[in-house]
Amino acid sequence: MDGAGTNGSSSGLPGQIVLVLQGGGALGSYQAGVYQALHEAGVEPDWIIGTSIGAINASLIAGNPPRDRLARLRIFWKRMEQQPLLGLQDTLPGLHDRLSYWTTVAHGIAGFFQPNPFAHAGDSYPLGAEHAGYYSTVPLERTLAELVDFDLVNRCTPRLTVGAAHVRTSRMRYFDSREGAIGVKHVMASGALPPAFPAVRIDGELYWDGGILSNSPTEAVFADNPRRDSLIFSVHLWNPVGAEPATMADVFNRHKDVQFSSRIATQIAREEQVHRLRHVINQLAARLPAAEHNDPSVQELASYGCQTRMHVVRLLAPQLARETHTKDVDFSAAGIAQRWEAGRAHTKAVLARAPWVGQFDPLAGVIVHEEVDPMLAAAE
Repeated sequence: MDGAGTNGSSSGLPGQIVLVLQGGGALGSYQAGVYQALHEAGVEPDWIIGTSIGAINASLIAGNPPRDRLARLRIFWKRMEQQPLLGLQDTLPGLHDRLSYWTTVAHGIAGFFQPNPFAHAGDSYPLGAEHAGYYSTVPLERTLAELVDFDLVNRCTPRLTVGAAHVRTSRMRYFDSREGAIGVKHVMASGALPPAFPAVRIDGELYWDGGILSNSPTEAVFADNPRRDSLIFSVHLWNPVGAEPATMADVFNRHKDVQFSSRIATQIAREEQVHRLRHVINQLAARLPAAEHNDPSVQELASYGCQTRMHVVRLLAPQLARETHTKDVDFSAAGIAQRWEAGRAHTKAVLARAPWVGQFDPLAGVIVHEEVDPMLAAAE
């Protein structure tokens, strides 16, 4: 059940390098900054897992050679930018933010999504399963086809996994380049958030955004077979911890953070327990008399043991000034630039600190390092 790392072991890091990217719309520029810091440090991921905007960023990384990855990320995010309105950004920032939001709602984002006028013909209007959304994502399909080399993706260097929700069964489905070919439809399915975007059909089945079931797809690493020693950079765009809301604006903002932070804290706590038990089984099996080792029933029981270790570095993005519940559609040039630089600076600091270096409990199979962005810590 165990395996060895690749990139990590060759660079002195503890196992394969896994980059896990959460969904969060415009907040995803923070992930691009995280990748930039890793790239500048010579740390390229062996495996990238993403949902929604995380799947898009993941495909841009996996679908380009290392020398071109940052440039392609920059091209994509430049196309996402909404330009400042009438010089209001500096003079009336609150009004500018509201107008920018409604401009995005009314007109979409060039290269990403555009309004579907038929969606307003009534909630019983027969749009068809693959067009039932307030927007069309045909522009995104064209953008990804231009910026991502899916032949390169399917060489599996790095491995790419994108999560999507199976509409009929409400089950999470991880499409994995190690298991089968990934194309533009798989990435689009991972980002098909209803009711804004329509479901995407793959092999005859409809899929929605994986974030509605599991917005933090770290679970895919824990469920992998064979398991490997891993250094997992898990990038969180939504604040898992926040103040009690005192206004309706606070309620809307906190509700989104709670909703899309997903169940990752509970999942990781469970995996810490499970992996600890696996290490315990390993230790107990080692203490058995040599004569017992060849007993088939003992071998089967011992197979539940595991000696791999996974360091989970949770990178928590900061909340910017004046941030509201519309932050995931804040495609302003300033918002994208601030989040990108925050991701880069935060990850650079974490790499310098290297919290995965040191002595750890030998029974610990999953070790979590909570790495709060200094900007977020200061705000609290």
